[in-house]
Amino acid sequence: MTHSIHPEADAELTAAIVDYARIDPRLGAEFYHEVERVIREICLQPKRFRQIDPPVRRALTGKFPYAIVFFERPQGILILAVMHGMRRPGYWRSRGR
Repeated sequence: MTHSIHPEADAELTAAIVDYARIDPRLGAEFYHEVERVIREICLQPKRFRQIDPPVRRALTGKFPYAIVFFERPQGILILAVMHGMRRPGYWRSRGR
C-alpha cells in the first residue's frame, strides 16, 4: 500500500530528525530509519494498529518516544502526525481525514 504524509507531519519529522542530529548525527539517522520502518509496517498491515479516534490509528516507534498517527484511505495511508509522546493529544485533528 502506498502512503503520503501531511505537510505538517513532514515538518514534525524533519524537526525531530534535526533535534536528534544536534545531539549526535547518528541519532538523527537512527530516528529517521526507525520512523521509516514503522511506516513500512503501517503500509503492510494498517489494521493491526490501535484505533485512537476512529478511523485514525497510532503506531508507536520502538526506540523513541514518538507515534505515527495515520488513517487508511482508498488511495493509501495518510500520515497525519509524527507525534512526540509528551505532545498534547489530538492536536492533529484539524489536519483532516
